[in-house]
Amino acid sequence: MQTAVSPPPATGAWREGDPPGRRQWFTHSSAFALEGGGTLPEFTLAFESWGRLNPSKTNAVLLEHAFTGDSHAAGEAGPGHPSPGWWDSLIGPGLPLDTDRYFIVAANALGGCQGSTGPASLAPDGSPWGSRFPLLTLRDLVAAEARLSTWLGISRWRAVIGGSMGGNRALEWAVTWPDRVAAVMVLGSAAVTPPDHLALGSAQIHAITADPGWHGGDYHHLPPGEGPHRGLGTARRIAHLAYRAEAELEQRFGRRPQDGEDPFLGGRFAIESYFDHHADKLVRRFDAGSYVTLTRVRNSHDLGRGRGGVSAALAGITAEAIVARLSGDRMYRPSALDELATGIAGCAGISEIVSPHGHDGFLTATDQIGPLLRALLD
Repeated sequence: MQTAVSPPPATGAWREGDPPGRRQWFTHSSAFALEGGGTLPEFTLAFESWGRLNPSKTNAVLLEHAFTGDSHAAGEAGPGHPSPGWWDSLIGPGLPLDTDRYFIVAANALGGCQGSTGPASLAPDGSPWGSRFPLLTLRDLVAAEARLSTWLGISRWRAVIGGSMGGNRALEWAVTWPDRVAAVMVLGSAAVTPPDHLALGSAQIHAITADPGWHGGDYHHLPPGEGPHRGLGTARRIAHLAYRAEAELEQRFGRRPQDGEDPFLGGRFAIESYFDHHADKLVRRFDAGSYVTLTRVRNSHDLGRGRGGVSAALAGITAEAIVARLSGDRMYRPSALDELATGIAGCAGISEIVSPHGHDGFLTATDQIGPLLRALLD
């Protein structure tokens, strides 16, 4: 039977006063105009770094995290970091992202909830932004990272690397600032967010905003168990179905009941327990407002918007490129990755990552990603 657990907090966001972990902070202390017409009076990005910037400042690598990721790309779980680093096995001395050679930077995206300015952050009046947080686009997130880059003294990244939504940001970097990106690596991403993903994102937003604990986005003051965790958990279940491959779910779970439970007596199937587990994990480390904000950010992704179309945008990329598609990926069709590989002049062809985990292979198939990173950087 299901084990009773403590009620989740109103928000799983990192908040001032929480252990900082390995985070560092950059604050842009003047008005920041947004593509959608709004303005942030200032913003802060939490970031982590590994290695050292060389005197010529030519060895910096920017890692772009995925949708519910954060700046903790390497390191153990512990105070301030509920999960281990998402590419921990790739970052360190002698590893593909060799910290003896490169200065590695990963920033929590603007609009996120692990130390960067987002809906759970305090607005200038001292209350959480909540429903007042402005609309962001993917280009706003990249523009904020460009401010961080300038502050760090990095005029040109040796590489910008990302998977999934992180790959979207890597592409935006390469198109918006071609002279600031020497190389780019995109894993399981695309030039635009396709219509079926817009629909999927819409369903997730509705799941959260229909939760009675949502309160129009102003719930951050509520006690545990009274925030929009049910809606956020449902959104995670919807998303997770697209993240994992159909064959994996069939092989791992099939129609097997969860141990000790009978689905015909109110119990769960094993796959339901698996999705419940991931939903509960997310609601304890993420913020529902950030989930809604970043879903809208992902939906805004269109590399060709205002640039004469996707082909013209890709043609403007001067960086060397590696584009990798993931076997069994239910988020992006192979043709979406082929479009990138053929449209970027500096890409020698498509790379294949064979993983049973589908879209999440960009996190799990590190044995195959490592050689691609070495090829890109060496």
